[in-house]
Amino acid sequence: MTVTARRFAAAPARRATERGGWRLAVALGVLAAIPLIAGALRLLQLVGGPDLMPDDTRFDEFPVALVVHIVAAAVFALVGALQFVPQLRRREWHRRAGRVLVLAGLAVAGSALWLTLFYDAKPGTGGLLFGFRLVFASAMALSLTLGLAAIRRRDIAGHRAWMIRAYALGLGAGTQVFTEGFGQAIFGTGVLTGDLEKGAAWLINLAIAEWAIRRPTRVRRTTWVGESA
Repeated sequence: MTVTARRFAAAPARRATERGGWRLAVALGVLAAIPLIAGALRLLQLVGGPDLMPDDTRFDEFPVALVVHIVAAAVFALVGALQFVPQLRRREWHRRAGRVLVLAGLAVAGSALWLTLFYDAKPGTGGLLFGFRLVFASAMALSLTLGLAAIRRRDIAGHRAWMIRAYALGLGAGTQVFTEGFGQAIFGTGVLTGDLEKGAAWLINLAIAEWAIRRPTRVRRTTWVGESA
């Protein structure tokens, strides 16, 4: 088989992969949309805009950590979603966006720890959620650090795995919309059930991330111009 024939035969599979990448990016953006919209409304409220969100006096005096968390989360969620698009992974954009992604992700994790440790807990939440937030924010920061270390030593597979884990943890708030919604409908409301429902979102995301990391992938051959069978 000639090079041209091989490329022609592989084209439909390549186009399907590229379409799948864009669909995944859109799906991840939709998953992040609800918490991002809520964050944008909170920022609008903090700068003196209309009160479209319930008032939260915990952030009246020094909301810097909240602002950092909301802005960094938006960058991390949207730029991270585009990293799953094959066309972009083959370009310099992927590397440059990756640097932004690591910085934004570390800001998300750091501000999450800041908010957890130095601000009053949100009414209706308990000690279990406090522990979850410490563990998963720390795990996100560690995953980003290990992902950066892996790419520096040219370990592509390790880099991919750690960055997927970090992104899954970063999207916990999006999945919590579903775990809390279904959880409250089935189990009712309460401090313990609410904490468990939020924790379940991070665990679900990590489970999906591990599946994506470990699933079999087809080995693609690189065919050079002039090669023929």
